[in-house]
Amino acid sequence: MSSLKPVPPDRWKLSVAPMLDWTDRHCRYFHRLLTRHALLYTEMVTTGALLHGDVARHLRYNVEEHPVALQLGGSEPADLAHCAKLGEQWGYDEINLNCGCPSERVQRGAFGACLMAEPQLVADCVKAMLDVVQVPVTVKHRIGIDKVESYDFVRDFVGAVSEAGCRTFIVHARNAWLKGISPKENRELPPLRYEWAYRLKSDFPQLTVVVNGGIATSAQIRDQLQQVDGVMLGRAAYHNPWWLSEWDAAFYGVGTADSGREQVEEQMCDYMSREAAQHDTPWTAIARHMLGLRHGLPGARRWRQVWSDHRFKDQPAHQVMALAQAAVSSATGHESGKLS
Repeated sequence: MSSLKPVPPDRWKLSVAPMLDWTDRHCRYFHRLLTRHALLYTEMVTTGALLHGDVARHLRYNVEEHPVALQLGGSEPADLAHCAKLGEQWGYDEINLNCGCPSERVQRGAFGACLMAEPQLVADCVKAMLDVVQVPVTVKHRIGIDKVESYDFVRDFVGAVSEAGCRTFIVHARNAWLKGISPKENRELPPLRYEWAYRLKSDFPQLTVVVNGGIATSAQIRDQLQQVDGVMLGRAAYHNPWWLSEWDAAFYGVGTADSGREQVEEQMCDYMSREAAQHDTPWTAIARHMLGLRHGLPGARRWRQVWSDHRFKDQPAHQVMALAQAAVSSATGHESGKLS
């Protein structure tokens, strides 16, 4: 087994969840403008995509994103080892194995949440990856699958996988239902059971346990950090991204950047211009991730409408920003759309 590189003790204190179609490299660049310290995760990348597809397209990221983790989807130890090695060579700080996604597409590939029924296979996958990389290999999983309502199930899963060398478990604290409800419904059903994540931490004090699911306020984060080592945030962080700008001061004890919303918007426009020049990326593919930047503020709806208006798609991003800020001014009756 490779010797692991040292990892800061608070590496997993806060993280933004891997979210398919959402946490691409543009989204992660945006989030890094808001928090310097929270760990960012890629969308799930399947082993098949890396073995048979365009590796650069799937693994390219911005150097500013560090610390950044690559989430893999797969169930063949040799394939996962090869892809983990690729991830390390590209410079990712962690390789994460998806054992939590309930979608039918993932099930057809025999990975995601259905892997929880095969803890020894997951252990073999983890060991194969750890044998070839020096960065941490972590597992994101559920507390159960379908209607298995037994703490022993998730305890035995974590126990078996930890014996293979995994030291960090990200626990989405609800069952994955593989049949009967949609993946979207499975984000709300069945009920969350945070106490099972707490029991895992109690039963495996030597492991890093991170809780995920339904956490949407800083007060909830503080409560969770009394029980476990870290908190992973998903949709709440995506839809209200300015919340991330509070995290460094509140949870890492370091100063928050002085940038206000407009400064971040301008930085994103600079990034859009760079991406257009280097990769011919349309600004629309990037702007979609920052539509929550003015969440809850006067004029936010008009601002979103401008940034979502494809009639402007051929205009430079900085010009669209000027139109969006003018729309805020008009909607709020102010001379300036500037808000902190």
